[in-house]
Amino acid sequence: MTEFAITNSKAKSVPIWCLAPGDLAELKGKVPSQWINWAKNNQFDGQPGKIVPVSDEKGKVVAVFFGNGVENTPLNLGSLPKKLPVGTYHYEGKLDDPHLASLGWMLGSYQFGQYTKFERNKAILALPYGLDRNRLIREAKATFLARDLINTPANDMGPDELEAATRKLARANKATVRVIKGDRLLKDNFPMIHAVGRASDRAPRLIDLQWGVKSHAKVTLVGKGVIFDTGGLNIKSGASMLLMKKDMGGAANVLALAGMIMSAKLPVRLRLLIPAVENSISGNAFRPGDILPSRKGISVEIGNTDAEGRLVLGDSLALADEEKPDMIIDMATLTGAARVALGPDLPPYYTDDEDLAAAIGREAVNQLDPLWRMPLWRPYQKMLASKVADVNHISSGGFAGSITAALFLSRFVEYTKSWVHFDIYGWVPTAQPWAPVGGEAQGIRALYHVISDRYRK
Repeated sequence: MTEFAITNSKAKSVPIWCLAPGDLAELKGKVPSQWINWAKNNQFDGQPGKIVPVSDEKGKVVAVFFGNGVENTPLNLGSLPKKLPVGTYHYEGKLDDPHLASLGWMLGSYQFGQYTKFERNKAILALPYGLDRNRLIREAKATFLARDLINTPANDMGPDELEAATRKLARANKATVRVIKGDRLLKDNFPMIHAVGRASDRAPRLIDLQWGVKSHAKVTLVGKGVIFDTGGLNIKSGASMLLMKKDMGGAANVLALAGMIMSAKLPVRLRLLIPAVENSISGNAFRPGDILPSRKGISVEIGNTDAEGRLVLGDSLALADEEKPDMIIDMATLTGAARVALGPDLPPYYTDDEDLAAAIGREAVNQLDPLWRMPLWRPYQKMLASKVADVNHISSGGFAGSITAALFLSRFVEYTKSWVHFDIYGWVPTAQPWAPVGGEAQGIRALYHVISDRYRK
């Protein structure tokens, strides 16, 4: 786990001035004039991401000017811990959101070092006075967990390892875990999970974590745990397979969200379901044209074996729904169509619960955790029509792929009060100040606050 690069002590710390264009002039009389002249000589005027250290006559850094641009995004401060020299620093002057500015620093300190050595962060942030340190660590720790799980390649992150990660989280929070594995999936009526994972020599399974007081509101998280996706018999191209270690990104994200919920001891009855499988190719792989039974009793025609995620989610959602929880949240790296529509940084979400949709949208803005609502457009159900089964699991044409995937999943949710589906990417393709290229947590900070606000009352 990457260190958080923070401290509570401001003793002998160096001030960082976070400035937008035009703000430098406002420091006149507040800082030595030579500092301002030095910044001007370095053509500094609050340009986003620009860093100008100020040194004394001995070469020691005594102040830092940081450009936060017109948008003044607090998470941009994540670029600092890896770029500043050794020392302890603190934010000086007014910050619009000290929490997010500090979180940005912490998230930017992340490094994935499981397979190579990396240089430890030299710069440490003295937290602004009055911040909730536990909340900061909770959010950063969850993000790091999701990143670590996704970044780990499939040879070291199979169903066994995903189960082990769940059990580790359960032990830390006194939760229980039950696992249904291999052919037991058929006996216990999870035929689609079994079908997707049976071609691999690593046994498929359904991981079921439960925590909390039974009388509290029931919140169930479901995450797609396809640890690697070859595409099955509809095999992907080599280029398309390069990032398929991230196809368990939904599982990584709900695990991280569960960790936040449990560590904060939110008053909910939490359940976490992860169908952990590898979509491989062998003589017993499921085929295009197969008709699979499902836990819900719906017969499903297979249009393409590379659309396996919605199958394992279907059985998992059916189980979750049987308990009639107050809320079901599912997260999955489900469709390329979502990326075509909204790109890698803006995951869509689908729900018929207007209050829930509004709360998610509000917290996505508040927490700088971007999400965008998309419609569950019921007329598109006809695109999933099958002549030989109750439903085909993919649409008959190339249109509305993310919407039709969500509509397919909706067939497995009948009794729950609120259901929301997230079609995430789980990956940062271009480095951001707060996130290197690699696995990423998406939406979980916003969701944590939605759940906390809804059920803490």
